[in-house]
Amino acid sequence: MLVIPGFVANDRTTMELRRALAEAGYRAFPWNGGFNRRARADTMERLQARIDQISPDRPRGDAGWSLGGLFARELARAHPDRVRAVVTLGTPFSGDAKLNNVWRLYEFVAGHKVHDPPLPRITDKPPVPHLACWSRRDGIIAIRRARGLPHESDKSVELDCSHMGFAVSRRAARAVVREIDTFLKNHE
Repeated sequence: MLVIPGFVANDRTTMELRRALAEAGYRAFPWNGGFNRRARADTMERLQARIDQISPDRPRGDAGWSLGGLFARELARAHPDRVRAVVTLGTPFSGDAKLNNVWRLYEFVAGHKVHDPPLPRITDKPPVPHLACWSRRDGIIAIRRARGLPHESDKSVELDCSHMGFAVSRRAARAVVREIDTFLKNHE
């Protein structure tokens, strides 16, 4: 499973999540893209090259935390034959792009408006199974944005963690993996 970090995070930040995935028997891969500072015009090409590198002959699952989840959804939309399923963790994929507590910081760092990203902003469900994990205690992303509407994912599940906890908390990472296991068994 390719694990894509959130805004201003990197592969070190998602180490606990990748460790929990590995302990559960998944092959978990870092994105190898450095700090995730923004959506870029070449984001999908870079992610396609990464999945070709880690799994050239079979589909892989993608897990994206926060901004990384937006990338995972679009990767699945662009290459449904290469992505088995998408898991988003506290990802702002639904509703107004300003329903979060970091949109001003994002615009400052990224150099573009949240309503005008260099990637398409599509809220409909990708053409592969999609599990949306969200938390009432997130503190960064509005619940409505990370939970989505019924037609925007296959399953939406609430976890008890902070926004950072999705990737860095051992307890939350293990809860994420349990949800992934259940979801994939029901969608195979």
